[in-house]
Amino acid sequence: MNTDELAAKCGFRKLTEAPPKEIEGAFAGDLLSWAMSRVSRGDAWFTVMGNLNAVAVAALSDCACIVLCHGSALSQDALERAVREEIVILATEEPVYNAALASGIVNR
Repeated sequence: MNTDELAAKCGFRKLTEAPPKEIEGAFAGDLLSWAMSRVSRGDAWFTVMGNLNAVAVAALSDCACIVLCHGSALSQDALERAVREEIVILATEEPVYNAALASGIVNR
């Protein structure tokens, strides 16, 4: 499944218009230092962190996308950086657990 297919399947809003990326796994968590060492290439990262540092972690890990949950906001500077870095960012009102469960992605 790719990020466009995930958005369509789960009704997630696309906050950036980046090229779709293949999803290989999932990670759920909000502590950036923890995510930085655990988010893998190709993961869909389910979080409430919509700041510039989250976008930096996504870029460093080469994750497939960030899924902002619980209706979390994406800061303007994070949006601008995500657009420049072609980071796919999706959004939902669903809690992290529900969004990850709805995705059907099984982590390695």
